[in-house]
Order: sequence, then structure tokens, then C-alpha cells
Amino acid sequence: MPKLVIDGREIEVPAGVTVLQACEAAGVEVPRFCYHERLSIAGNCRMCLVEMEKSPKPIASCAMPAADGMVIRTDSPMAKKARKGVMEFLLINHPLDCPICDQGGECDLQDQAMAYGFDRSRYIENKRAVEDKEFGPLVKTSMTRCIHCTRCIRFATEVAGVEDLGATGRGEHMEVGTYVEKALASEMSGNIIDLCPVGALTSKPYAFTARPWELRKTESVDVMDAIGSNIRVDARGNEVMRVLPRLNEDINEEWISDKTRFACDGLKRQRLDRPYVRRRGKLVEATWPEAFGAIAEAVKDLSGEKIAAIVGDQCDAESMVVLKDLVAQLGSPNVDCRQDRAKLDASCRAGYLFNTTIAGIESADVALLIGTDPRREAAIVNTRLRKRHRMGGFAVGVIGPHNDLTYKYDYLGGGGQTLVELANGRHGFAEKLKAAKRPMLILGQGALARPDGAAVLGVARKLAESFGMVRGADHASGAWNGFNVLHTAAARVGGLDLGLVPGPKGRDVAGILDGAEAGDIKVVFLLAADEINTKRLGKAFVIYQGHHGDSGAQRADVILPGAAYTEKNGTYVNTEGRVQHGYAAISPPGDAREDWKILRALSERLGFKPAYDSLKQVRARLNEVSPTFGRPDAIVPSAWGQFGQAQSQVQPQPFLSTVVNFYMTDPIGRASVTMAKCTQAFVLKSAGKTGTDG
Repeated sequence: MPKLVIDGREIEVPAGVTVLQACEAAGVEVPRFCYHERLSIAGNCRMCLVEMEKSPKPIASCAMPAADGMVIRTDSPMAKKARKGVMEFLLINHPLDCPICDQGGECDLQDQAMAYGFDRSRYIENKRAVEDKEFGPLVKTSMTRCIHCTRCIRFATEVAGVEDLGATGRGEHMEVGTYVEKALASEMSGNIIDLCPVGALTSKPYAFTARPWELRKTESVDVMDAIGSNIRVDARGNEVMRVLPRLNEDINEEWISDKTRFACDGLKRQRLDRPYVRRRGKLVEATWPEAFGAIAEAVKDLSGEKIAAIVGDQCDAESMVVLKDLVAQLGSPNVDCRQDRAKLDASCRAGYLFNTTIAGIESADVALLIGTDPRREAAIVNTRLRKRHRMGGFAVGVIGPHNDLTYKYDYLGGGGQTLVELANGRHGFAEKLKAAKRPMLILGQGALARPDGAAVLGVARKLAESFGMVRGADHASGAWNGFNVLHTAAARVGGLDLGLVPGPKGRDVAGILDGAEAGDIKVVFLLAADEINTKRLGKAFVIYQGHHGDSGAQRADVILPGAAYTEKNGTYVNTEGRVQHGYAAISPPGDAREDWKILRALSERLGFKPAYDSLKQVRARLNEVSPTFGRPDAIVPSAWGQFGQAQSQVQPQPFLSTVVNFYMTDPIGRASVTMAKCTQAFVLKSAGKTGTDG
């Protein structure tokens, strides 16, 4: 390990680090614009110049490897003069846009100009002007402000895997843009807004709406998919203005998907803000006592088998456990959280988790994707797979959709027949799995949400056991579990942990819809469940509790207005089984209330007295039902066991992804104007060109 002296202090650093990283390890701040720890080194802004002993001129610390015996000075007159010179050059052509620039208050150029800049300009020449580029409905460009740091280019190429951005021209004639004029078609494109150190790239939906010092910042968890990305919700008054990523190395690093970032405008549209009761065929406004009274009348004298409940994809664990207790009090075994009808087995936790963990993808050497399109189902997981692919020595095989995943893979086949052949060792890719030290598979909902899903699950378990994907009962030293289920619903793992599946002689989602259609199910409770065919609910009395006037609310006989994820303190469990807490950034609109409170009040109106009155008590009940809820932000080892139907026949039909339109997978996305524009720009246009169904 090399030893070097930085500002008179000796420090030892790992081999291979740069001088800039060594300075950071020594606690010395070095300014930079182009350098970013997650991107390749460009070395083109020169802001990180430092003095090195025996060097006749300053060195770019981001591109210089730290070597033994180096003597570095970051605060010498030479270094200070070099930085002032670089800053002066950067500002020669920079426009005086700060009063109207959306980056104002969060701008690296502003901050570093204050620390390292000069208080006047010596140049009287005309400033350069650059034509703005069109990147689509999400990213607004002001390219005259661009300082050519190339962070956006490197992110698009290296992380997002969309090689559309580049630079043309040289010197002051250099321009950053797309090679062919087109929108930036990536599910991760919004991250270049955070990466841009100036105001060249800003958020188009957020443009000219707020200043950062006006906003109230709340740390929370995303529910637009099952990844549980750590986010920061910025609100002004009672309106969410924007969503930004929060650093979490184990989950989303510092990235979020475009749906997570930009769908927040859907939170203020088509909202349910007061109870409704259907009278004479029309939904009319009602009071809470009237709505509860209508429900009490509907369930009066009904036996439990005629009552059912379906849980939606974005529910918090608190509301699910209170609903579980209410349904149990009513004597109903008909409850299901698997809205997409996925044949997941709740009896073995390891059978429905992403056991490798998201960060653990980087330790695998072979991956098999079954019935999943991670780029659209879980963009953050796809970036991890691409990151591992770029490290080298990583083979990927795909059984299912044949789409662009931003990295190379071996397409093995479309459906169940290929999976069975591989599980029996009769496919060429089996040799790669056998030779792998840490193989993994990712089983998507497209393989599970079909009639033979239980059989597919059983074959996948057999495949994992046959090829050494499961070694050790837990995450102890040397253990490895490469069996992974990739969920698309934020509430799914929490629901399975709480046992929200049919009890003895109970009906699943398909059975509930069949029963409602046949008249055997008289009352159906939909807890924010909008992804079912509501036309099949027949003449059943439907109670819908949710936050948007989506398909479930349109069919409802009683509507109970709930709170969206930004309006309540809630617990969520992501696809890897990690328990996380989200926090309320704003209040629910109108008469809407937190979901667990509504269900608690309804339980009391129906004659039951729950043993909890506060959020703390509800969370104690969560821990009582499933001890994993008592260990937030931790990966709880899950014992391997039997799950799936190993004896059933897998059908040969191809596996299809359950996500057709990445931008509209939930009520919030469907209510979002920004997501509608993305659908028009990226989904419908693409479908028109290729002839596929968008």
C-alpha cells in the first residue's frame, strides 16, 4: 500500500486509488466538476489541480494514480492560482442565468465559484451561445450553460446502457447531445439531472416551480416498484414538488428510476378526498358514519365464506395487518395480496425473496433470467446487472422476453420447455451454470402469474438445487443463495410475510373473482387494488379503500379515501425482504385518512375491538405476526425449504413480462401528466414503429 504526504500529513492508501481519492481519505477537500466516483475518469475539467513535489506544473488529481513517496500540496499558491485560472476560464462563456436557473441554490459551479473564483472578469468578448437540445419530456436542456464535464455522457453509456449521448466538435465548439436527434429513451435518464454540476440539464416537469430553500425535505421509501429505493420527498405547503434519490449502497446506490422521480405529479390528480356511497346507481358524497353504516349493513348476517378481500400493490404493512385481523374477525378465509395471481408460496420465505440481495448481484458470476424483463420491471436491479456485466466474467442467460436489457446475454428460449430442459441438464447453458462458483437465477412475475406458475416455481427450485445455487442454510460465511424472485409490487413481500393468502378452503384472487361473478361472494373489500378485472365482480357489494379514482373506485359501492405513500408513516418490505420505513411528507387531502386508522375505525363500527390504538401498537402487532418487522433495514436470513409444485407440468407457452408500459403500472402513474407524455414519447411511438402492442 503506497504512502504519500498530503499537506504535511502522511497517509497510507490502498493500491490503485487516485491522488484525489487519497486527499479525500485524508479529509482534504479537492474541488471537481467532471470526476464522479461511480463513473469512469475523464480528467477534462481540470478543477482538481494540485501541486506535486518535483512536478513543474500542477497535476489533475482525479487522473493521477497515488504512488509511494508522493508529496502533495492542495493549499499551496500554485494550486490556488491554478484553480482560480480554471474557474476563470469556465466562467468566460457561462451565461448570467443564476436568477432564473433551476439549479440555483444547488449548483456546484455556484458553490465552487464562491470558494475558488475571482470577484471580477477580465474578458469583454461575446459569450458563446449553444442551441438547446431536445431530450424528451423529462430533461430540460440549456446547453449554453454546459461546461463539458461529460458526466451525462458517461452515465448514459456506462450506467444506463443507452449509448445515445456524445460530444461533437472540439474546444469551445464542442457540444453535448444525441448523435441522432431523438429523445433520451432510458428508464434512468432523470439521474443526469442530479449529475449535472451546472444548470445545463434540469427537470422539465419541475421547471420554474420552486426554489430549494422553499422546500420541506422528508426522507422516505419509494413504492412505484418493489425495489424500495431510498428517496427524499421535497414538498411545499401540502404539495409534493419533486422526488430525489437518497444514498443507499445496498439498494439503489444514488440512482432512482424515472417513474420514481417524475410520477409524483400524479399525487395531486384524480384524488379521493371524501367518502362516497352508491345510491340509485350513482356514487354520492357521504360522511364517515354513513359510509361505515353502509358497510355494516352489507356484511350484516353474512357468513365468512361470502366475504373476500384483495390487497393492492402499494399498501403499507400497517394497513395490511389491520385488514388481516378484520377479515379474520369476520370469519373469512378469502384474502389474497397476489393481485396479479402469481403462484407464490407463502409457506417458505426463501421461496419468494430476492435472496442474493441487490448488492449481492455484484458477487455472482452467472445469472439466469426467467420470465422477467428487469429493465422495465425493476430498473435499479437492471443497472446492478449491467454494472456486474461491465466488471467482466459474468454470463447472463434469458428464458422469456427477448428485449434490449442494455447488456449482452444468451437468449436460451421463450418458455417453459426451455426451462425444463435446462433444469434437467439438457441445455447448453447448463455447462456454464455447473462451472459457476456463484450462480444465480431471477424468477419474474411473468413466469409465476400464469396457470402453471406453481409448477414453474417448483422447476426453478429444482434448478437452483441442482446447479449449486443454494449453499448453506443462512447467510453465514461461505453460504450462498442464488434463488431470487423479482417482485413488481411494493406490498407483495410484506403481504406474504403477514400471511395475506387464502386460509383453509379460502379463495385466491381468481377464486374471488369467480365467486363474485357466480354470486357466491357477496362482499369484496379492495384495499387499493386496481389491477384486477373489476367487471368480473358481478353484483357483489364492493368496498374500495384507496387514494385515486382508478378502476377499483369506479366499481365501488362504498369508497373510503386513504392516503398515498407520501402522506403516511408506513412500513414496506422490498423484494429482498428488507423492512424499511417511509415517512409522511404532506397531509392527506380533504377527509382522507391513513389506511390503518380507517380500518381500525371500521373494525370498531363492525363490533370488533382491536388491541391497538396507535402506530406504535400496530407495529408491535406487525412484529407479533412476523418477527422480521422488528429488524428494519436488515436482511434476515431465511431457511431453505420445499415450495412450488414439483410434480406439475410446465406449459410450453412463452413467458411474458407483466409490465407492458413501464410508466403506467399503478394509479399514481396513470394519473400523472408526465407519465402520459413519456408513454406517448417512448411507448406508443415505439409500438407504432415496431408494430407491437404498447
